[in-house]
Amino acid sequence: MFGKIIFHVDVNSAFLSWEATYRINVLGEKEDLRLIPSAVGGDVEKRHGIILAKSQPAKKYNIQTGESIREALNKCPDLKLVQPHYDLYDRSSKAFIEILKEYSSCVEQYSVDEAYCDMTGTEYLFGSPVVAATTIKDRIYRELGFTVNIGISSNKLLAKMAGDFKKPNLVHTLFPDEIEKMWRLPVSELFYVGRATTKTLLKLGIQTIGELAKADVGMLRAHMKSHGELIWCFANGIDVSAVEPQPPANKGYGNSTTISFDVDDPSVAKLVLLSLCETVCARLRKDNVIASVVSVSIVDFEFHWESHQIKLFTATNLTNEVHKAACRLFDELWDGTPIRKLGVHTSMVRENDHVRQLDLFSFDEYEKFEKLDNAIDAIRFRYGEHAVMRATYLGGIRKIDHMSGGISKEKLKPEGEEVYYE
Repeated sequence: MFGKIIFHVDVNSAFLSWEATYRINVLGEKEDLRLIPSAVGGDVEKRHGIILAKSQPAKKYNIQTGESIREALNKCPDLKLVQPHYDLYDRSSKAFIEILKEYSSCVEQYSVDEAYCDMTGTEYLFGSPVVAATTIKDRIYRELGFTVNIGISSNKLLAKMAGDFKKPNLVHTLFPDEIEKMWRLPVSELFYVGRATTKTLLKLGIQTIGELAKADVGMLRAHMKSHGELIWCFANGIDVSAVEPQPPANKGYGNSTTISFDVDDPSVAKLVLLSLCETVCARLRKDNVIASVVSVSIVDFEFHWESHQIKLFTATNLTNEVHKAACRLFDELWDGTPIRKLGVHTSMVRENDHVRQLDLFSFDEYEKFEKLDNAIDAIRFRYGEHAVMRATYLGGIRKIDHMSGGISKEKLKPEGEEVYYE
């Protein structure tokens, strides 16, 4: 009757909504963060200081997600800031996904606060697409206390664009015969058009999505290669991707951390790199995969970003090997400028077949390191990540977390909850 029907469900100001709902329903607070200028941000003292989510009233002060807390407070001195609690968000995310699965057997969780549902053929169960979407939206608010926007179309791209129309707590349609709704928007609002692409398009005289849709695809390809053709398809509402209930395998594993002090000592920087390698390699081993490429990224105290990568002789998931490569990359990359943030990332990931190419010029005892890493993983899994710590992290003048890049227990546990993290 309706053909292909896809819903895009997006939680409105997710982190802030989940904080507000928890504080009202569990802690009994009277003030609703969603109704005042407020934001979820990091810890200024530890310099994890960016805005992660903001309320609708905060938007009136032009507060932007991703800007520093200091910038936000300069715009709105009375802005109420709350620290993030990621375990609360994970629990809230799972709750709304479970509701979606009651209406569709094909749900793809796109991010912690977004999901696609293939609702094709469900009109006989739940009514027209708009009626079904309204039912889902209202039920999420009634049972969970936060609002969502739902976009409806015949493909994922148009459904997502519809879901980003006027907010909050609304249902919008954007079928191919309604594409004029999207064409009126600035080109920067099209999915997969970031700041760099926007600049390129503006230089080409393309300001709206409609102008992009009518542009010469060959010209776009000449300036932006395959990405130009992709966004031309999106501007014309073309998207053949299916809703995938099973997430694809990771193509890479990485972690980064903002350091609580400016690092100007290479030995300290390498300790931070080791702490990142601990968490990255533990994830590789947990998924029984190995990586062939290691990269290191550096953000200095003036927010300049640099990265460097290397292909390993043999794919690995051993902490010592990845750290050795990371230190080599760091030495080649760092120019001595004080460091604010470090990252370690791996790519070219494949399943661990436990077959290793021998290196005649290396005398490392790989089997010993493999057994050691596996033993440490088992202990940490059973007794917690602090059960085993390398001695190099003990007694330092400045505290460095021996496993960086994860989420601290303080941020996992919502305020006022006695036992939450296990």
